[in-house]
Amino acid sequence: MTDPPSFLTYSSVVSRDSVQLGLLLAALNDTDLVSIDIGNAYLQASTREQVYIITGPEFGEMQGRHAIIVHALYGLKSSGAAWHEHFLNTLYDMKF
Repeated sequence: MTDPPSFLTYSSVVSRDSVQLGLLLAALNDTDLVSIDIGNAYLQASTREQVYIITGPEFGEMQGRHAIIVHALYGLKSSGAAWHEHFLNTLYDMKF
């Protein structure tokens, strides 16, 4: 096990006040808004580091084997940052 670098461990979120201010500015400027809710977001992003597990009894006859984790999972310290990077790249690809 290794300690992840501190710059990978925390991912910020937008505050409620910032969202309200953005909505107010959009309304004052007669701007159209688009809103989405993303579920299972982390599963779309790739991990930033090499991670593996030793499988448990829930894997049946494959118990005790090594499994490489390729997608960010809830609980990995760098998953939030990996998701934000994936989302940013997706928006750039969509020309936003």
